[in-house]
Amino acid sequence: MDLLPHFHREVRAFEAAARRAAAAGGAPPVPSCPGWSVSDLVVHLGSVHRGVAHIIRDRLTGPPDACDPAFSAGLPEDTADWPRPEHAPNHGPLPQSLADWFADGAAALEALFRSRAPEEPAWTWSRERTTGFWLRVQTIEAAVHRWDAENALGAPGPVDAALAAEAVDHSFEVMVPWSRTRTAAPPGSGERYRFRRTDGAGVWTVRFDGDDVRSGDGTGGQEACDVEVSGTASELMLFLWGRIPAGRLAVRGDRAVLDRYATLVPPV
Repeated sequence: MDLLPHFHREVRAFEAAARRAAAAGGAPPVPSCPGWSVSDLVVHLGSVHRGVAHIIRDRLTGPPDACDPAFSAGLPEDTADWPRPEHAPNHGPLPQSLADWFADGAAALEALFRSRAPEEPAWTWSRERTTGFWLRVQTIEAAVHRWDAENALGAPGPVDAALAAEAVDHSFEVMVPWSRTRTAAPPGSGERYRFRRTDGAGVWTVRFDGDDVRSGDGTGGQEACDVEVSGTASELMLFLWGRIPAGRLAVRGDRAVLDRYATLVPPV
């Protein structure tokens, strides 16, 4: 899957949402990111972009240091009216210079992605240590936070179906094991979940056995499960990322098991 067009589209849509907030003279709260406003969301994603660019550009062999001067590159001389993370939620107004800063960082990261082969080595927090991993992660993160920003301002658009399906794969293959390790989640008791896409081909199963997470479905969705959740690829992705409730999806089976999903895979 060519992720670059998706990255470009999602960061531009996020920028547009940020500029809408700036033009309106305020920074509304982000319901899906408690404790943050749209301004805080812009600072977060813009900082992440600069950190990832630093890793790729300078070929770091470990995590970047937030105190590294690379993080302040491109800052305007006057940031007195910018939101301060320690004061979150910052309710605005969102400075146009902050939106400009975000756009510059997103463009620089996109240029790096275009200039580097996906298989080129790069430090990551995962076992997969390639530039392509960062492209996939940052495209998904941009889509999620674009949805967050649009949701704070009004009606959010869905995530592209192909990208959302890729994100569901990524969730079970990467994010679920990582989240469980990072948060010391409780052991599973054999809970079996099926997620079925309704706007195209796609069935995913995941089983929690102790500390093991087993995903995949080679049975065409016929394997026994405790609960099945059905929705569009975008809806499944947004549910798995904690953006929409199960009530927005079709659920068949044991709802108590579905309720335990958030405990087995805590947000990080």
